[in-house]
Amino acid sequence: GREKRDYSRAASVQKCIRAGGKHNDLDEVGRDGRHLTFFEMLGNWSFGDYFKKESIEWAWELLTKVWGLDPNRLHATYFGGDPEKGLEPDLEARTLWLSIPGMTEARVHPGNMKDNFWEMGETGPCGPCSEVHVDLTPDLSGGPLVNAGDQRVIEIWNLVFIQYNRGPDKNLTPLPDKHVDTGMGLERVTAVIQGHNNNYATDVFKQIVQSIESLTGHQYGAKASPVAGHADNRYARFSIDDMGDVACRVIADHIRTLTFALTDGAMPDKDGRGYVLRRILRRAVRYGWQHLNLHEPFLCRLAPVVVEAMGDAFSKLRKSPARVVEVIREEEESFNRTLDRGLALFENAAETAQKHSGREISGEDAFKLYDTFGFPRDLTEIMARERGLGVDHAEYDRLMEQARQRSRAAGKGDADAFAHVDPSILAKLPATEDSAKYAASHTSAALRAILVER
Repeated sequence: GREKRDYSRAASVQKCIRAGGKHNDLDEVGRDGRHLTFFEMLGNWSFGDYFKKESIEWAWELLTKVWGLDPNRLHATYFGGDPEKGLEPDLEARTLWLSIPGMTEARVHPGNMKDNFWEMGETGPCGPCSEVHVDLTPDLSGGPLVNAGDQRVIEIWNLVFIQYNRGPDKNLTPLPDKHVDTGMGLERVTAVIQGHNNNYATDVFKQIVQSIESLTGHQYGAKASPVAGHADNRYARFSIDDMGDVACRVIADHIRTLTFALTDGAMPDKDGRGYVLRRILRRAVRYGWQHLNLHEPFLCRLAPVVVEAMGDAFSKLRKSPARVVEVIREEEESFNRTLDRGLALFENAAETAQKHSGREISGEDAFKLYDTFGFPRDLTEIMARERGLGVDHAEYDRLMEQARQRSRAAGKGDADAFAHVDPSILAKLPATEDSAKYAASHTSAALRAILVER
């Protein structure tokens, strides 16, 4: 109620990136066919207008009567309550779902705080939510798989009922007006409507995946078995065991994220949102290097494919594609200089971890991979997980904090020292030629000047 608009209902299509913070899907991308770092979020909103009844009824109408989905394949969830937090189950939502003709108790499921209570952050508007899942099993046996992370039962729509405000003291206060905030991934619902079991088989992704195939020679889905009850084509097949297929999915998703984010003005950097992009780019490069034999910059060659595939819908992509390509190329070249040696260090660290009962990459090795070779910690964790290993987070965090303290101290000292140096003197110094730091084990240099503070 702090602000007012001249409307009480809205519908939206939003470009979204989920790769950090509370809603972070990065680690799942490639390992399944549902999660993406970049996707289009379809939403409808009520600001103090309609609430649970209309939201549920209209969701059912759109899915079954407009888009023609089989109602017998649709499951709904509701918030089952949390006694420890003093929250009652949302029986109102359950009753509303069961009032829909044809919906049965077997297809309406309670959910926990994690799955069915929506909060954007630590504070702010929040409330119980009700999800719609699609059962893709041939015999409609997917009820027990709802919210189980199984590829055969996919959540496509989340109806959030905003009725509380979470304060700084963590207490929930009922809002004076009740609101609705629903979200549905375009890519997921497209897959369901087109008869596929994963996002990458749809026409949203197919052009990008085919370009990766042309670039690498890898045939996506060639080793995977057809999925019963779904479109029997190669792109609809899904495998988590073929690391070439996993790499194709990672690259296809990540190049969309990079192309859209760079077009909108974000840049890879060492911290903040820029570091999120750098992590995404380096994750894609590592998968391409290790699993598709791509040892030269390749993401920059795929960015124009994204522009071609999606430029009609998002005309801004066509405004500066050359700049986007160049930024990606520079980032790839920078990481490629250290990637080979970083992978060698990781292999040694992994062999050491496998010989010990703890089965963890040491914090020292993980930090060296980050500090010397540019491997974000989550990249090291993904590689470790592929080997059945973990990472010593405590030691890594300790070394990272030490590095930050040294950096702060050095930065202050440098600023004090150079504040007294005549800029004309610095201008005479030649630019540093630093290529040796990427390749040589030792090098020589000429001393050009000694600056003495008087």
